[in-house]
Amino acid sequence: MTATDNLLAPHRELRLADSWKQHLLGEFAADYMASLRQFLLQEKARGKRIFPAGKVIFNALDSTEFDAVKIVILGQDPYHGPGQAHGLCFSVEPGVAVPPSLLNIYKELHGDTGFNIPAHGCLKQWAEQGVLLLNSVLTVEAGRAASHQGMGWEQFTDKIIDVLNREKQGVVFILWGAYAQKKGAMIDRQRHLVLQSPHPSPLSASRGFFGNKHFSRANEYLLSHGRNAVDWQLPTTVDAT
Repeated sequence: MTATDNLLAPHRELRLADSWKQHLLGEFAADYMASLRQFLLQEKARGKRIFPAGKVIFNALDSTEFDAVKIVILGQDPYHGPGQAHGLCFSVEPGVAVPPSLLNIYKELHGDTGFNIPAHGCLKQWAEQGVLLLNSVLTVEAGRAASHQGMGWEQFTDKIIDVLNREKQGVVFILWGAYAQKKGAMIDRQRHLVLQSPHPSPLSASRGFFGNKHFSRANEYLLSHGRNAVDWQLPTTVDAT
């Protein structure tokens, strides 16, 4: 199934958890989503390559049930290199080189928690523990970073944040960089913990990302609210998805 086929597929075919469907199905009938689908169809007709593959566009929502969400890490848009993006922000498919921003995340984890840095960049184990790895924009043209911004995805992911903000309590929102912080401005700081710092990109990590201790602070908050901490340690190796 291609990206465009999957976008407005009947709800029974969408690869996202049932607990999310009850909150988001109305969005798939909205005008902005129809416009987004038309845009993707036109791009495909022009021979453009779109990442990630259609079956994993909603991987973040398929890997982390609504009721299980305890931490949200908010990214910007998918990686635009071949084989990288698989629907989880900052994460790459097994066998793909670890991108620089993710390597800096690993370095901060090591300094914060003693994390052993693996040779892969697949973060699916975090998603399965309740860490929603959500990009603001869910598709991108190959080789063109941010090429699908402003086409409608932001409205969809704003809805996701809004639903979490209103219907859950005690979620940790991790916002790295000005883009994520602006998008997270709607979050009720009385109901949730919001952690902010510069982005882990090599261009900004040294300006306050390193040393932010967001991973240990998130776990301390979860434990203080009677929830299980996240085991940030990743396996040494992972199988291809």
